[in-house]
Amino acid sequence: MFCNQCEQTAKGLGCTKIGVCGKTEGVSELQDLLTYVLQGLAIVAVAGRKVDIIDADIDRFTTEALFGCLTNVNFDPARFETWIRKTVQLRDELKTKVVAAGGSVSNEVEALNYTPAANLAGLEAQGAKLNFIPSLDENEDFRSLKQIILYGLRGLAAYTDHAAILGRQDTEVYSYIHQALADLTRKDLDLDELVAATLKCGEVNLRAMELLDTGNTGTYGHPVPTPVPLGAKTGKAILVTGHDLKDFHMLLEQTKDKGINIYTHGEMLPCHAYPELKKYAHFHGHYGTAWQNQQKEMAVFPGAILFTTNCIQKPHDSYKDNVFTTGLVGWPGINHIGDDKDFSPVIERALALPGFTADAPNGEVLTGFARNTVLIFADKIVEAVKTGAIKHFFLVGGCDGAKLGRNYYTNFVEQVPEDCIILTLACGKFRFFDKKLGNIDGIPRLLDIGQCNDAYSAIQIALVLADAFACGVNDLPLSIILSWYEQKAVVILLTLLSLGIKDIRLGPTLPAFVTPNVLNVLVENFDIKPIAENAQEDLKTILA
Repeated sequence: MFCNQCEQTAKGLGCTKIGVCGKTEGVSELQDLLTYVLQGLAIVAVAGRKVDIIDADIDRFTTEALFGCLTNVNFDPARFETWIRKTVQLRDELKTKVVAAGGSVSNEVEALNYTPAANLAGLEAQGAKLNFIPSLDENEDFRSLKQIILYGLRGLAAYTDHAAILGRQDTEVYSYIHQALADLTRKDLDLDELVAATLKCGEVNLRAMELLDTGNTGTYGHPVPTPVPLGAKTGKAILVTGHDLKDFHMLLEQTKDKGINIYTHGEMLPCHAYPELKKYAHFHGHYGTAWQNQQKEMAVFPGAILFTTNCIQKPHDSYKDNVFTTGLVGWPGINHIGDDKDFSPVIERALALPGFTADAPNGEVLTGFARNTVLIFADKIVEAVKTGAIKHFFLVGGCDGAKLGRNYYTNFVEQVPEDCIILTLACGKFRFFDKKLGNIDGIPRLLDIGQCNDAYSAIQIALVLADAFACGVNDLPLSIILSWYEQKAVVILLTLLSLGIKDIRLGPTLPAFVTPNVLNVLVENFDIKPIAENAQEDLKTILA
C-alpha cells in the first residue's frame, strides 16, 4: 500500500500500512487497480470518439468510479470488486464496437489486456503487484505532476458527477477525463507538457463547476441570505451530512408530516439558503461543525444520520447502527440507501430513536452569500473600497481535517482588521463560521458563499469585481488563503492556477506528492506559497 493523496497522509509522506483516514491496505490496492483498469477503458473510449462512438453510460460510469477513489468516499471492498469487473466488461464491449466501426485500439498498454482475478483476494493481490503510484513514471518530478493530474481528475469527477445527478452534462468534459486518464500511461511527455496538462485539468473543472452551479440554482433557486439556527429543537431528528442537494431534497419530501426535524451538518449548511429547500417547515437548522468534532457530535446525536457523497469520516462502532449512506458512499456493515432513494429505513430509525427531549438553542449563523447575492452589493462594495471603508478582501476557505495545525485559520479570521471583508466557503469555514464580526456599511464582514462545490461562485465574484475596477483579479485588494484536505481541493487549486491567479497561500501543509522541483515551478509561475507558522505573520505581510 502507498497512498499520499490527502493532507493527513502519515508523517507527511504517505500511508503504507493503513490509511490515516481508516482506509485498509486491501481497499487501497483495489482503488489502485480500479484506476489502472479505468485507464484501459479510457484508451478505448478515446479511440471510440475518433470513429464517433460515444457511450453516455460509460462516461457516467467512469466519473462515478473515479469519484469512488476520492478520500473518504468508499471503503467497501465489495463495491470496488463490482466496479473493477464492470470496467473490464465495458472495456471489452466497447473495444469490439470500435473495431467494428473501423477504429483502432493499440494493445501496447498493459491495462488494455488486464484480466481480473477470480476472487476479491486475488484482485487485492493484483492491485498490490501494480505498485501503481511509483509506476506512473520513473522520473520523480514527472510522477509528481502525473499525481497532481490524477488527484485533480478525481476531484473533477466528483464535480462532474454532482452536476450529472442534476441533469447537467457536457460531453467535452467526459472526453477530457478519458483523454487525461489515457495520457497518464504515456512516458513520452516532458515537463512543460505535464505542467500544461495540470492546468488543463483546472480549466475543464471550471466548466464542470459551472454545470454544477447551473444545476443547483436551476433546480433549487439562487441562494439568499438566511439566518440558520444552531443547536436543537425538541423532537425526532435526522442529521444530514455530505454534499448532495438532490438526496437532501428527496429526504425533505419523504419526511413531510412525519414529526421529524431535519438538521444539516458540515457542508450541508448552505442548503438553508436555497428557496426550494428552505420552504420545508420541518427543516430546522444546523447541528455540529465538520471534521474536528464530527465523531463526538454524531456519537451523541439522538436520531438517524444520513451520509451523502464524500468528505466524511468512517462512522465509529458506537453509533454506526444509526448511520445510513447514499450514492457512492459505503463502508462494510453500514446501511445503504439504494438507487430507488427510498428513505423509509432512515425515517423508521429516526422514529425509533429518542430525538431531542428539550430545546437547546445555540444562536445562529448567516449563509447564502453566493454570487447572485454578493453581486447585488457590487456597486456598494466598489464605493466602499473607493472611500476606504473596505481596505481588503480575504477568501479564507477550503477543506477541514482532524490533523493539528488548522487553528491557523481561526486565528487568521479573528485577527483580520475590522475594515476588511472575509469571503468563505467549504467545510474549512467551520473553524470560524460562528464568529460575530459585524458589518461595514451594512455589508456583513463574513460572507458564507457555500459549499466547496460553490467555488464557481467565488470565482465569478472575483471576476465581476475585477471588471468593476477595470483591473485583473491579481490587481484586486484580494488575498486567497486556502486549506486543503482531499482531491476536490486539488482540482479547485488547479482551476485558480489555470485562470492565472497568483499569490495563493496554501496549508496547513503542502501536498506530499509535490516534489521540490515541481513546487519551484508553481512558485516561479504563480507565486504560490505555504501559510506561515502563525496567522499574524501572514496578515502583516499581506497588508504591508
